[in-house]
Amino acid sequence: MRDVIVVIGAGSIGQAIARRVSAGKKVLLADVRQESAESAAVVMRDAGFDVSTAAVDVSKREALVQKATTLGELTGLIHAAGVSPTQASPGTILSVDLYGTAVVLEEFGNVIARGGAGVVIASQSGHRLGALTAEQDKALATTPADKLLALPMLQADQVKDSLHAYQLSKRCNSLRVMAEAVRWGKRGARINTISPGIIMTPLANDELTGPRGAGYRRMIEVSAAGRAGTPDEVGTVGALLLGADGAFITGSDFLMDGGATAAYWFGELAGVMPSHS
Repeated sequence: MRDVIVVIGAGSIGQAIARRVSAGKKVLLADVRQESAESAAVVMRDAGFDVSTAAVDVSKREALVQKATTLGELTGLIHAAGVSPTQASPGTILSVDLYGTAVVLEEFGNVIARGGAGVVIASQSGHRLGALTAEQDKALATTPADKLLALPMLQADQVKDSLHAYQLSKRCNSLRVMAEAVRWGKRGARINTISPGIIMTPLANDELTGPRGAGYRRMIEVSAAGRAGTPDEVGTVGALLLGADGAFITGSDFLMDGGATAAYWFGELAGVMPSHS
């Protein structure tokens, strides 16, 4: 039976990871926009990959898992779908980035093959949020997906701006992956998160030219790396986490932001940028 790699989110990061791990395997490339999936598939097919496409809204439970399992044995999941603070309202961000990711983890955790692995793209933003209570951490990590959005801490009177919603969503992603790693482990599979900083993608360009653009440019300038990252650099870490060299890594979150978060907490950005940045 053919090994299947499912990529949710046809953007630059998802493609970069997929190109590193999908040679000789079947790729199912899913995106909320069918045309985006098809466009990415053309590029990958021209590079020699075997790619099918699907339209999927990650905030809804759809037939993506069923389609994937008809193609072969699901051995890899790359979940890179999401919306940014500049692109969407708080409610949409919580629905797509928080709830949608929880649904993906639940559904694919039911079918991932023994020896399989997954990676979820979170964000440095999850590391900018102050500490939550132990009860809040547990609620975000373990509440059944369909009850997540009813949590008191996620109501409109508590989450009043898109950036705060995004930070909570990305914190939730890493917490849920840690909890899901226990369940995935019982199937002999692994799951991890990567929390990238500013990676040069269309989404990042939206942020750099948006209302918070000056803050993001400052973040790049004072980071240890002094530059933004590239999708291929995230692809390298993704390949490690999905491959044999990462066989002892599960339930972990990898912050790769060029040192921007270090500067936020302990460097030149400390006390300068707003708490929800």
